[in-house]
Formats: sequence, structure tokens, C-alpha cells
Amino acid sequence: MSYYPIFLQIEGMRVLVVGGGNVAQRKVETLLESGASIFIVSKELTPELKRLVDNGDVRFLGEEMKDEFFDDAFIVIAATDDKDLNHKVSMSARRRDLLVNAVDQPEDCNFIVPSVVRRGDLLISISTSGKSPALAKKIRELLEAQFGDEYGAFLNLMGGLRKEVLALGLSQKENRQIFQEIIAGGIIEALALNDWEEIESTLIRILPPNVNTGEFLRGLK
Repeated sequence: MSYYPIFLQIEGMRVLVVGGGNVAQRKVETLLESGASIFIVSKELTPELKRLVDNGDVRFLGEEMKDEFFDDAFIVIAATDDKDLNHKVSMSARRRDLLVNAVDQPEDCNFIVPSVVRRGDLLISISTSGKSPALAKKIRELLEAQFGDEYGAFLNLMGGLRKEVLALGLSQKENRQIFQEIIAGGIIEALALNDWEEIESTLIRILPPNVNTGEFLRGLK
């Protein structure tokens, strides 16, 4: 089966999670990172899921699944240890044209969740189209070793710099050259060493003189 890769903006969107074990907990934790509004159905909850419910981070709907729980849902996650129940949840969600993922049951999914390396705003997704989660995990671990937190810090830096440079009204060619020089200028490596003097001197060399590099960097430290 061929999949279409996509990133979804789900902040504030309703996600229904059926299941309360360790697998469901991992799903909930990653969904919370994306700002989803999570509703959970399960006879039992892990201590961490119970804590999230008690804190109001997750809403507990009850122990038994009901049809009305699908109302207004954007995504449905079937994460119980009962494959038949996961299948039933999947079929009900599909009849309503909802996005549904049944954990470890690709035949009951209309989307799959890739293995992800997250470094701030940098997201690297790995998928084997459901054929080998173990290989996806191995590749993820290799990428985690290669891409450290400095890449997230660099994107935070670039997000602000991009606005500063674009506001100068330069040509597209000039903007592209500046951004390419910043990426190639060793700033990522300097961030890994927390060497802000090197970062500042590199940016002063690359950026137009009307960008106040020192003031900009002080706002980031």
C-alpha cells in the first residue's frame, strides 16, 4: 500500500482515544504535544493517564464506548489490547469518514503514525508503511544521534532572522543567498557548543549592516 505523507495541524481538534494502557498513554502524550483536545474511553487507566485526567489535560468519557463519542471527533485512535474491539471502533469511525488509527492493525487504519524525531520545530518522520516498526525504530535512533537539540535551537533562531531579513525588502535572490550562507556558516555547530560569540560574529559577517544582530541575539538567549 502506498501512503501520502502529511503533517496535520490538530491544535484544539477533538481526538478520541479508545484504550487506557501503556500504548494509549504514549499516543496521548504525543497528541498533547501537538495541542489536541483529547477524550478517552477505557475500563482502566495507567497512573499517568489518570493523572492527566485529574489535572484536566484529558477528558474521561467513561468505561464503555458509545456512538455519540464519535460526534465532532477529527481523529480516532483505537489502542486497546482487544483486536476485535479495535476493529469495531475502526469500522464505526470509517462509516463517519473520520481519520482512524488502530494500533498494530494497519488493515483497520486509514492513516498510520510514523516514527518521529522531534527537535523543537524540526520534525523528521520515518515510515516503513507498517511493514517493519522495528526498522523504523532503528532508523529513528540513528537520526536522534545525528540531529541534536541544536537543530531545534537553530530553527528558533532562523524563524526570527527570516522575518528580519524579509522586512528589508531585498530581492528573492539576495534573500536566498543570505539564508544559504547562514545555514552553511557553522551556526548549528556553534549552537551545539553554546558559543554565542561565534554565532554573533558569523551573523554580523553575513547579515546586512542594518540588522541589529546583537540586539536580536539578546532576545533569544
